[in-house]
Amino acid sequence: MSSSTLAASTTGRGSDYARLSRRVAEAGLLDRRPSRYTVRIVGTLGAFLAGWVLVAVVGDSWWQLPLAVAMAVATTQVAFLGHDAGHRQMFRRRGPSEAAGLIAGNLAVGLSYGWWVDKHNRHHANPNHADEDPDVGAGALVWTHEQVMATRGLGRWMARRQAWLFFPLLLLEGLALHVASIQAIIGRESDGRWRVPMRHRAIEASLLVVHAVGYVGLLLAVMSPVKALLFAAVHQGLWGFYMGCAFAPNHKGMLMPTDEDDLDYLRKQVLTSRNVSGSWLVDLALGGLNYQIEHHLFPNMPRGNLRRAQPLVKAYCAEQGISYTETGLIESYRQGLAHLHEVGRPLRAG
Repeated sequence: MSSSTLAASTTGRGSDYARLSRRVAEAGLLDRRPSRYTVRIVGTLGAFLAGWVLVAVVGDSWWQLPLAVAMAVATTQVAFLGHDAGHRQMFRRRGPSEAAGLIAGNLAVGLSYGWWVDKHNRHHANPNHADEDPDVGAGALVWTHEQVMATRGLGRWMARRQAWLFFPLLLLEGLALHVASIQAIIGRESDGRWRVPMRHRAIEASLLVVHAVGYVGLLLAVMSPVKALLFAAVHQGLWGFYMGCAFAPNHKGMLMPTDEDDLDYLRKQVLTSRNVSGSWLVDLALGGLNYQIEHHLFPNMPRGNLRRAQPLVKAYCAEQGISYTETGLIESYRQGLAHLHEVGRPLRAG
């Protein structure tokens, strides 16, 4: 879609988002659901803690490897709770939301909550914008023609093959998240300012240390160093893989707006996002992120309300003539990989 087409589509739009927001609010879809979240929190953290108890009970056995797979799933589900807390879906007040986020993120998962909130808020403000959204900034993967032409050396070699490398690289995502968290905690600019603003830096650092000591200590206490290393590799690799697979369908291969595109909030969020269709099992597996359009339009909407909001949002987009994208899970990956493959085409042609 060209910039001129986008500009034409937004003329005379008025307060389209305001009207949709009123409909959503009148339907009660922004109301907190404390009982639903109580069940979700107890169930998720209960399974997570039970898994670690089972790790301690099984001891020095090769059965720890299947347990590492299960713990990767449990860890990702806890991370989804941290995501919900960061958007204040659980609690309206900042204090309880931050406490839940710090427990789920720093203590349970080993991921800096403050770093993630800063990064994720920038993503929500400008989704898929190559200069503003940190999720599509140049890195191990590149997302735009400008980024691919700026690659050199190993990065250039990877860019040619990035569609094939995408899923293997996700196995390193867990490690990358841990490293980024540590860098955010201790990183300063040359003038002494912190690179990432955090409200509770000392608490975050302390919780990350407690997590690391507890994680390494438990593994070494109940199994041999070799089994402990293999457990950590499987657990961390699959946790990162699962996280990447949950977030990848949401925006990859969708519109990437530039500063020239005249998009209001409604269109900016809808046109850059993709929903993934499926049953309640898909909702559970993807932590509600399969309703990415609704989530981006209303970030503080409780996860359990997203499915109920979808028909309303979809119908409203049809009224406004706004393209609403929804695909199956496999098709969402195909579209994302196709975008990566196309971006790397100039390097392969050379």
